[in-house]
Amino acid sequence: MKETENKGRAFTTLSELLERASALQTALTLFEWDNETLAPREASSLTARTQGALSAAYQEIMTGEEVGNCLKACEEENLSEKEQAIVREAKKERDELCAIPPQEYRAYQELIARSALVWAEAKKKQDFDAFAPILKQVIDCQKRFASYRAKKGQKLYDVMLDDYEKGFDMEKLDEFFSLLKRELVPFLHNIQKSGIEIEDAFLTGDYPEDKQREAAILLAGYVGFDFSKGVLAVSEHPFTTNLHNRDVRITTNFKERVDSSLFSVIHESGHAIYELGIADDLTQTLVGQGASMGMHESQSRFFENILGRRESFWVPVYEKLQEIFPCELGKIALPQFVRAVNKVSAGLIRTEADELTYGLHVLVRYELEKELIEQDLPVEKLPALWADKYEEYLGIRPQNVSEGVLQDIHWAQGSFGYFPSYALGSAFGAQILFAMEKEMDIDRLLAEGRICEIREYLREHIHRYGKLKSARVLLKEITGEDFNPGYYVSYLKEKYGKIYGIQS
Repeated sequence: MKETENKGRAFTTLSELLERASALQTALTLFEWDNETLAPREASSLTARTQGALSAAYQEIMTGEEVGNCLKACEEENLSEKEQAIVREAKKERDELCAIPPQEYRAYQELIARSALVWAEAKKKQDFDAFAPILKQVIDCQKRFASYRAKKGQKLYDVMLDDYEKGFDMEKLDEFFSLLKRELVPFLHNIQKSGIEIEDAFLTGDYPEDKQREAAILLAGYVGFDFSKGVLAVSEHPFTTNLHNRDVRITTNFKERVDSSLFSVIHESGHAIYELGIADDLTQTLVGQGASMGMHESQSRFFENILGRRESFWVPVYEKLQEIFPCELGKIALPQFVRAVNKVSAGLIRTEADELTYGLHVLVRYELEKELIEQDLPVEKLPALWADKYEEYLGIRPQNVSEGVLQDIHWAQGSFGYFPSYALGSAFGAQILFAMEKEMDIDRLLAEGRICEIREYLREHIHRYGKLKSARVLLKEITGEDFNPGYYVSYLKEKYGKIYGIQS
């Protein structure tokens, strides 16, 4: 009888242990948020020690004998779908953490806490040499950790990719990015040679930060960001983070070019809407987050581009935007505004890229990451190689490292394997769009201000499940087929072919 009772209590005990571990992760999330938004610059070295201690305590719980025993005992219990998913994620997390020696894990957490601050200062001063030494340390740690976790014959970069998008290894991604390179690079060059110019100078000018913030609040609220469950702050690199589905936080960065901040806020709101839509019984568990980074990006880019750059999206809110910026936009008609925010302009900054060229920005990063991890590319060669690839694919060359290799925070945070998820997310979104258009008139809903119905469709089919279902399972359930990047290429060529009068 006692043995049966113990078995029946295994998942309950596991849940208590995971709750303790989750509390530590929540504290770490708050530190990371603070570091990027309000923390004083000189705080980093001492705060990093605290983050290291919290990370070590988290690893200690997850790799401890109690969790291991509970997971083993759970195999004998009759668990629900949710409980099975939590056990699955706990096993995965435990296996990964058990592979890394505790001393190395803590040292690495302190390293990346410092690295993000070093990156920010190096970017500000346009000084890659100041960042290179710590970047090399981060890469060395990432490769070593991947080697601890790799299955027999598995490539190190495939281990990293699997952390962000399960089922998309280098073989699969090489096919995907080869398609983008083959189809989109010549299409972009045709647009660049077309001679068609789209006027967008009015988007740059005297857009006061307080007014940009007002516009950001307007748009975030309009698409569905709930300010009773979230906040908006400013950071060097816009991002979204969450503690649970009642505390989701987004940031933006106000710039001279107003559409940069407008669409950044819509993008981050898309991420936030995903987290806010996760079912209450899943939040604060290991399955209470997005299915994958690619699926998360599909939602942010769906709101930002697929919805946000349509004229119908702006019909209910454009006059309100004009009221915020009467001098700058008061005389700009809606069709002119929409045409301007869809202009193709091969720029240097990924987060400000137009929808067509965005995937090529990710392609550059994917190719360089592969070389760093699989071919031991010296970090000192990154600035020149970065510039060469931008010139080859987009026809432009950065003039300094801050608009080149230092523009993203991801490598400073050790997020190798993350970047491909951005392009995959765009492709997921296009495939989802194709399926949605069979069921609803998206332009009519947007023009009538019924964006809530589109948001509810996404919540019902994607958001509420958290990690109960994988990205590819969700994609197949919505669209009836596995990942098919052809929809993404067709979507881009059709949209921009019409704008620029180019046959695809």
